[in-house]
Amino acid sequence: MARFNRAVLSNGLTIIHEERDVPVTTVMMGVQYGAMYESEEEKGISHFMEHLCFKGTEKRTTEEVAKELESKGGELNAFTSEEMTAYHVRLPSKHLEIAIDVIGDIFFNPIFPLEDVEREGNVICEEIKMYRDNPRAHSALMLKNDLYEKPFGMSILGTESTVKAMTQSQLLEKHRAIYTPENSVLCVVGSNSFGDVLKFAKKYTNMSRVGKKLNSLNVIKKSSSGSEKRHGLLQANLCLGAHFPELTSDKRYAAEVFNAILGEGMSSRLFMEVREKEGLVYGVKSVLDLGRNYGYLEIWAGCDPPNKDKVIEIAKREFANMKNLTKAELKVAKEQVISKAIINSEGSDAEAIELINEEFATKAENLYDFEDNVNSVTLEDVQDLAKDAKFSEFWVGP
Repeated sequence: MARFNRAVLSNGLTIIHEERDVPVTTVMMGVQYGAMYESEEEKGISHFMEHLCFKGTEKRTTEEVAKELESKGGELNAFTSEEMTAYHVRLPSKHLEIAIDVIGDIFFNPIFPLEDVEREGNVICEEIKMYRDNPRAHSALMLKNDLYEKPFGMSILGTESTVKAMTQSQLLEKHRAIYTPENSVLCVVGSNSFGDVLKFAKKYTNMSRVGKKLNSLNVIKKSSSGSEKRHGLLQANLCLGAHFPELTSDKRYAAEVFNAILGEGMSSRLFMEVREKEGLVYGVKSVLDLGRNYGYLEIWAGCDPPNKDKVIEIAKREFANMKNLTKAELKVAKEQVISKAIINSEGSDAEAIELINEEFATKAENLYDFEDNVNSVTLEDVQDLAKDAKFSEFWVGP
């Protein structure tokens, strides 16, 4: 059983902590603000701020931020999702203090130098081009665009035009309004005591800043399809998607089981039918993307263009055939989902991500009920997800 603790500092910052015996610690700070909070005109601003938070603070240069943590063996990184932006480092537990100090500093006190705003804007535009040039990544993004209206249906990175239009003052104003203690969570997973976590959190993150707690924009569903022809490709990269239960829904656990059976791994129905029996693809799988007020299942495959329609037909057939799931298959799938979660929790960084995701969606402690919730899924729960699905499609190919 995990040793879990929580507290709220006087400034409103939530602290969540999982104590474990391995002397490796992940310190993660997250703000409940991501791409789904952005208007179409400001699309990409969360991700832009994430990049700039590493570009120096009031007391550290860019180089000092990296050196102070990497000299202690630290692995420093960050990510932006639809619902949050987070910064984290994994390092030996004995270096907890410097980890909370530096992560707290880049989180609350970045200065966004003008030259870095201009330079990093160009870097992000290159990142946008990189994903656009990747047919697999581009087809997945365009599928999301087929499933949801703008601005949610747009890329987390924004567009080249929205990124280039952002100014230093705009970015700083947004950061100071959003990156407040009340909007944020400090998550620590490692062998440190909760007393030490609180001591260093109070020392390095107990700042006061009044901002505003934002509501995410409305997520408007749709179902459409599209395609894009490109010269020089040998495969059709196709994505199919259907709306699925949100992270706040009790049906989310049935969705996990459904996805495991349909398209996770070499024993999945999609892999066995499309690759092993028909030999139509090298890779085929399904993945879930679930948030507080959105959810969808994506099926991806790459195939010879003349086989595209047959692959789509089989994928839809196997999705529909989930309504014929047996109790024996359900039992195996539950064990698969639970076991994968256990393996994933081995790393302190992966566990911190799960805890902070759960905290922003519901409550971090709910993560420890995952096994019970999966085991409570019934045959009918999974079968019902196969009924009346309306698919969106997008493919990129020659």
